[in-house]
Amino acid sequence: MRMRRKKNLEPRTAQCQSVHITEPQALRGEWSGRFGRPAPLWLEIGCGKGRFAIQMARRYPQVNFVAVERDPSALLLAMEAALQESLPNLFFLNWDAAQLDQVFAPDEVQRIFLNFSDPWPPRNRAKRRLTHRNFLAVYDRFLQPGGALFMKTDNEKLFEFSLNEFADYGLRLSRITFDLHSLDEFNIMTEYEEKFSSQGMRIYRCAAAKPGPALPEPEPAAEGAQ
Repeated sequence: MRMRRKKNLEPRTAQCQSVHITEPQALRGEWSGRFGRPAPLWLEIGCGKGRFAIQMARRYPQVNFVAVERDPSALLLAMEAALQESLPNLFFLNWDAAQLDQVFAPDEVQRIFLNFSDPWPPRNRAKRRLTHRNFLAVYDRFLQPGGALFMKTDNEKLFEFSLNEFADYGLRLSRITFDLHSLDEFNIMTEYEEKFSSQGMRIYRCAAAKPGPALPEPEPAAEGAQ
């Protein structure tokens, strides 16, 4: 459900210019220059209010992180939250997932995160799901060989649909769980995840890797480090 338009959206968005990328096409193939360093590039599609992106950027300061959100009001809240911290490795953009290949060049992105995407439950709207093979083809144009897509959702039917789409597309599945919070492992929760899990709902998670040599796993920053 789309968020209600925020008051003074345009002037407030203008005040977030230090973290807001307004012409991302110009950075296609040049994102390392925008961050001022070469580093693995991670991408969250549908960042909502930004909780996951901000915590990931804080936990992995050696990674360049881009958070994408179509809803301008949600994006505003994410950017305003990011401005409360010093995170030079995080930028935001307002963009359509179906056109992200206009923003990122081949092999430019190492990881993609899809957290609690709209399940579009009617069967005739399956093509709108961010895990549909049409979207996977878009991601394939800029995801590195060996790179991976990480998905979390509370919707069992979307999860099963996505597993089939990933497998049919030739992605290598791993880290599959039908009850993420029953596992003893580190997990950054999104706003939706905290809400759903507090209601006793199960959280589904998987990773889907593009064929290629495995990429190195970055070490998280020490607790409390910036």
